[in-house]
Amino acid sequence: MADEKAAGQMLHPVRHANDTPDKPAYIMAATGETVTYAELDARANQGARLLRSLGLGHGDGLAVMMDNSPRFLELMWAAERIGVYCSCLSSKLSAEEADYIIRDGDCRVLIASRGIGAVAEQIVPLIDDVRRFMVDGIVDGYDAYEAARDAEDGAPIDDPVSGAIMLYSSGTTGKPKGVRFPLSEEPFGMNISPLVMLGQGLYGFNPDMIYLSPAPLYHAAPLRWSMAVQQLGGTVVVMDRFDAEQALADIERYRITHAQFVPTHFIRILKLPEDVRARYDMSSLTATWHAAAPCPIPVKQAMIDWWGPIVHEYYAGTEGNGFCAISATEWLAHKGSVGRNLTTVTKICDEDGNELPARTEGAIFFAGGNEFSYHNDPEKTEAAKHREGWTTLGDIGWMDEDGYVYLTDRKSFMIISGGVNIYPAEIESLLVTHPAVADVAVIGAPHEEMGEEVVAVIQPADPAADRDALAAELSTFARAHLSHVKCPRRVDFRDQLPRTETGKLYKRLLRDEYWVNTKETA
Repeated sequence: MADEKAAGQMLHPVRHANDTPDKPAYIMAATGETVTYAELDARANQGARLLRSLGLGHGDGLAVMMDNSPRFLELMWAAERIGVYCSCLSSKLSAEEADYIIRDGDCRVLIASRGIGAVAEQIVPLIDDVRRFMVDGIVDGYDAYEAARDAEDGAPIDDPVSGAIMLYSSGTTGKPKGVRFPLSEEPFGMNISPLVMLGQGLYGFNPDMIYLSPAPLYHAAPLRWSMAVQQLGGTVVVMDRFDAEQALADIERYRITHAQFVPTHFIRILKLPEDVRARYDMSSLTATWHAAAPCPIPVKQAMIDWWGPIVHEYYAGTEGNGFCAISATEWLAHKGSVGRNLTTVTKICDEDGNELPARTEGAIFFAGGNEFSYHNDPEKTEAAKHREGWTTLGDIGWMDEDGYVYLTDRKSFMIISGGVNIYPAEIESLLVTHPAVADVAVIGAPHEEMGEEVVAVIQPADPAADRDALAAELSTFARAHLSHVKCPRRVDFRDQLPRTETGKLYKRLLRDEYWVNTKETA
């Protein structure tokens, strides 16, 4: 263990287990189950010993496929202290998709939760050579994690070393790829997440904060922000799943001070009846922020009007190569911006990699960011690099004279119709504000004359709505606000859109459906 002097400088649950052992490290919002820092540390130590006994060591791979179980965060801190790469898999994956990530991540152990359902059993024959444990109950093919953990000593291991989370891209445009960083060479407990410092500077992070995590912990932002809060000694309140009214109730019940959302959460909250929204006390909130996708300007404005100038925003990726942020006050003067780069330097480039002047649209690159690679995919790693060594997340946008960045869309989602580049995000941001629309995806579908045509795929707020009438109404609405080339030529409907719980659309699935159907009928 680090010496006493170093331990005094730690920002880590180990320190808080000593200083504030009875303080809640996290609370499960739905049940009220509370885990103190002393309990978190002891269970993480037991888990670390168990994982070591299974042969996991520095640089090895561990897979975690869980819903928002009470065991999720304790497992993260167990893995963190034995130097492994921990790959967190979506609880919504199929067995085949999970098998791909487990193999790609070189994972030797899988820890699943009973909450992932039938997939847990379906994956067993695919990964017969991978050791398997399950929390919150067991099914055939798994050992009970809690029983194995509790058989271990809760004392610290003698040689803790920092591991890393290797998260996979969402796969919205192709097979997911793991984002891999070099393991830290800092002494254990001194590898402080950059989000700790950013949270302190931007959102007033402090040891007394109570942070609401409303999204799945297997995603980058919910997991990393929750662990940053625990490095600082605050309390995390974990929702098992997002529900608009329940989020408001949890803010009131637990006196939440800080929370991160995504634009989809805001949209769903704002579409609650006004009397429902007024029912709950939001006065404890001191800072909220959102990311993951561009937020429609009217939605952001409505949240600031309601909650006040505490609704902030940032733009970053799992790759950690840059971090743009904007406060509510700044946003009111730069509406639509995702902020200025706080950690690296933003460059806007044309298709040949040449830098573009202010207010000119191009590919967004970050200069001076962290080293990263896409695991087992050197071609994708190279494709993300500029000849100067800058890196990109694949987004398109522009920057004003003051350095504020404005996102247009992802390059892979761009529609080319009649030679005109059309970005779906602008159209989606308009249509989602219509009261009859619960969700929307805009894609390019094949068109014999134009190459592609703009198609709006709508999830209606009222499933029983007359869809022909609604299509006509939305077409009129779009024409009143957009140029004719951007207006959808088709409006189709789905009962539910394929969206992750953090708000990202699986547009590839929708787009493939249109292109495959066209090929089949050609």
